[in-house]
Amino acid sequence: MTSNTNTNRTTSERFAATRWSIVRSAGGGDSRQRDVALEQLCRTYWQPLYAYVRRRGKSPEDAADLTQEFFARLLAGDSLETVAPEKGRFRAFLLAAVKHFLANDHDRRMAAKRGGGAVHLSLDMADAETLYQQAAPAALQPDRLFDRQWALTVLEVALDRLRAEHDTPEKLCLFEGLKGTLTADAGPAGYAALGQSLGLSEGAVKVTAHRLRKRYREMLKAEVAATVEDPAQVAEELQALMAAFGE
Repeated sequence: MTSNTNTNRTTSERFAATRWSIVRSAGGGDSRQRDVALEQLCRTYWQPLYAYVRRRGKSPEDAADLTQEFFARLLAGDSLETVAPEKGRFRAFLLAAVKHFLANDHDRRMAAKRGGGAVHLSLDMADAETLYQQAAPAALQPDRLFDRQWALTVLEVALDRLRAEHDTPEKLCLFEGLKGTLTADAGPAGYAALGQSLGLSEGAVKVTAHRLRKRYREMLKAEVAATVEDPAQVAEELQALMAAFGE
């Protein structure tokens, strides 16, 4: 009984201390914990914002500059004070905030140099345009594109964290061999072929792939939980992200 109680408490505390809930509870204050949590979110989720700004008709150069400036101003606390929390979801908040930011871009440019007085966040945008071109169907409207890029980012972050857990050459080799089974069942023939390539039995491959999928789902859930304010929103947010890949 004690063990289960401790496990439940640990799970509850993990959800209670998500990055977005830390940001929201701290508001516009000077909390170091709030600043770190917000910067982590910004560094993780800049690509969907870049794609959104590009789809709004900005050039690659302007989109990069605007994305940098937007996050700099977000870190400075501007949007946290002026934009509603959008039902406790960082994804929805960020989209509302960038729309507000772009709507006021002309007036802001007339008033000061781009980024003047802001806290700067250095983002590596070397591959931003390449990623945009690869994963941006021409028919998607800006909002839909933002949601799809967001979903792709969540999947990529979860995959990277799962890969990082395989911290030996042998484990990494196994992960790379089986990562294709994370989103699709390989079938009997596929598992047999994987077993031959990895030096494992078909049964061992199936068991390992099952465990890997379970851990991947846990990683996805944890990443989504970091971007919502209420643990009850996690399942709904996961469904929304998966729906972003629909037509």
